[in-house]
Amino acid sequence: MHASLDRQSVPWEAVVAIDGADPARLPEPLAADPRVRTLVLPRVVGAACARNLALNEVRTKYVNWADDDDEFTDWAMAVRLHTLEETGVGWCAGYSQDLHPDGTLQLWRCPTPPGRHEAGDVWTYWRSPADTIPIGPTTILARTELVRAAPMGGLVQGEDYLAAVGVTCLAPGILLPIPVYRYRKHSGQMTAQDSYDTLEAQARQVAFNFGHSLRSATRALSHTAPTTAA
Repeated sequence: MHASLDRQSVPWEAVVAIDGADPARLPEPLAADPRVRTLVLPRVVGAACARNLALNEVRTKYVNWADDDDEFTDWAMAVRLHTLEETGVGWCAGYSQDLHPDGTLQLWRCPTPPGRHEAGDVWTYWRSPADTIPIGPTTILARTELVRAAPMGGLVQGEDYLAAVGVTCLAPGILLPIPVYRYRKHSGQMTAQDSYDTLEAQARQVAFNFGHSLRSATRALSHTAPTTAA
């Protein structure tokens, strides 16, 4: 992840949440990089809580959460940042690629079609909790204030599903038909563990229900908001 950030053409800084581990385990290139700041948590709290706490430390206008074993494509930050600043939308996302152990790449196109989407539209491409999620959570670069309004929730897995539907339900955004994130497939990843499937269905149901409820609530409020005569 750090190497891929080094290849970006725009300025960046990273907050690394060390979830109850020994801070000395931070690789030397990260420890020596002034653009990398660490949030050392005194005990293991899990990905959702760690990422929410790390949001307190974010100082940039835009933010993208990510896993330490994955990587961004070289143009990921620049192309999405340009889109955000040119259009004024709340978020910009792209496709992702599965990076296999032999180095081959497999493109993953999310169900949401490319283009601009109004607040709440992305959730409609998630037909049921068991279906493919509507957008790649880690492909989203969004306004920091928007991500803080749609945090990771309290799930032990699938927490990024919650954040993705929250961000896309609260603000319009744009999906670009280009890969911006590489999801590294390996035996040590969380989704490859035997226990992962135990709670996956329930986690998806929570995120799906959250998107449905948030979309319904925000649309109901917009339809009942009073108007003021000029």
